[in-house]
Amino acid sequence: MEDTLSLAEAMEDLVSAEDFLDYFEVPYETSVVQVNRLHILQRFHDYLAKQAPNLPPEEEQQRGIYRLWLERAYQDFVVSNSITEKVFAVFQNQAKPEGGFSSFVSLDKVFQK
Repeated sequence: MEDTLSLAEAMEDLVSAEDFLDYFEVPYETSVVQVNRLHILQRFHDYLAKQAPNLPPEEEQQRGIYRLWLERAYQDFVVSNSITEKVFAVFQNQAKPEGGFSSFVSLDKVFQK
């Protein structure tokens, strides 16, 4: 990535988890990323979504925050796994009133950003 790109422009060019990790210079084990790439990216997105209202206006500070949250998202899956972390709705079992559990996900939640 060129240093002349804005953060938003650079982020548009990033496709894979490895692209993000390389861009933000987060060291990683390939084996962890291969198994958890979508989970890592979703967790990163979730962390950023919570922080969006609090991001500083300075791009360099934003880059540091993005790096911090990406590193944390990656580390979540170094010490745990996708089933335990339950990033995606299909892993979030809900107790049913009649007993047991369901992992039903309605279409409105599937296409929710």
